[in-house]
Amino acid sequence: MVSIQAIRGMPDVLPDACNLRAQLLRAASEIIESYGFREISLPLLEKTELFARSIGEVTDIVEKEMYTFDDRNGESMTLRPEATAGVVRAVVQHSLAHGGAQKLWLAGPMFRYERPQKGRYRQFNQINVEAFGLAGPDIDVELIAIGARLWKRLGVSHALTLELNSLGDGEGRQRHRAALVEYLRGHADVLDADATRRLESNPLRVLDSKNPDMQAMLAGAPQLPDFWDAESREHFETLTARLDALGIAWTLNPRLVRGLDYYSRTVFEWTTTELGAQNAVCSGGRYDGLVEQIGGKPTPAVGFAIGVERLVALMEAAGAAPEPVADVFLAALGGAAEAQAPVLAEQLRDALPGLRLLVNAGGGSFKAQLKRADRSGAQFALVLGDAEVESGTVQVKPLRVREDQQAVAQAALADFIRKQWSAAPAS
Repeated sequence: MVSIQAIRGMPDVLPDACNLRAQLLRAASEIIESYGFREISLPLLEKTELFARSIGEVTDIVEKEMYTFDDRNGESMTLRPEATAGVVRAVVQHSLAHGGAQKLWLAGPMFRYERPQKGRYRQFNQINVEAFGLAGPDIDVELIAIGARLWKRLGVSHALTLELNSLGDGEGRQRHRAALVEYLRGHADVLDADATRRLESNPLRVLDSKNPDMQAMLAGAPQLPDFWDAESREHFETLTARLDALGIAWTLNPRLVRGLDYYSRTVFEWTTTELGAQNAVCSGGRYDGLVEQIGGKPTPAVGFAIGVERLVALMEAAGAAPEPVADVFLAALGGAAEAQAPVLAEQLRDALPGLRLLVNAGGGSFKAQLKRADRSGAQFALVLGDAEVESGTVQVKPLRVREDQQAVAQAALADFIRKQWSAAPAS
């Protein structure tokens, strides 16, 4: 019988990778919420119209990559390919921005039908950070600072580069579009099929092409900074001056346009050279027209998304290791000890919330249990034998430092562990 395999591009996430992802999510939630953002949770399924209207019908996501189907009522549904459109839908539906600025974040899976490769999957996870009702460059700076602080916390700052651009606004953006279309028409013989198709409907996306045969031609294309209006230029210059003041390095990438139709003004990416072709780890920008486009009142907005799998891969490359399974391992030897061990363990869990306490299961010799204790990564083992049950003590054996084993009264054990636990080096 042939065994059933996972769907291609939707990989299982095994314990070590889950452990690193949990470390990432804990760090991200602590940092993001320290800036005043609140968590929101959204459904995985949305009406297909939401993505066609917001992302843009002439995009790879809408044209090729969405998991779309008709439900039993004949209504077209789509597994979310990205989260921003859903956040905006929720903000509009629940009138969240009517009371002033809203700062929201979420984490969860997204779905795109594309060719699986390293760093690109059909089911993948993102962390999204979105702010509504704030028009100035100060919130753009704050979002970029959140990323910089997270990279530092995770030990990957050295591997990431911040690229910035502005798509401009209003008349300047239209003048750039006209100049770009004229330039591309003059090089029609170089354009590939995708670029030819986008020439009239979405020419800005042509600048984002990764086709090596087009790069020399695109290098000479009209650049957005040459067409910025005065307000867009002031916005960008204020943003970059404040980044300089914070010591956050950046580079101008005049061909950075992002892959979705809803962006305006500031766009940015944190990129790396350590993950091959999939080099963007975090991407975002302003989308000031999207709330109105989805049916709300005009509301400025800005946000970013982090690719969780790519960031975990960077953490691994930087030497991050899974956290130990346990802080403490409880070994039990003898019938009375095996009966007492779960009682003692629950008492310790009541007294020490957050303590990772692994109780031996399945019996085994003292030597075998100590091997399990060592593999768990625990700082020390609690050894409970029938004699200790009789005397009301536990033997505490350090596993990571050369110190003598000692007997501790069970009544004092929680306080003893608390002191040892707080003094243990961070894993």
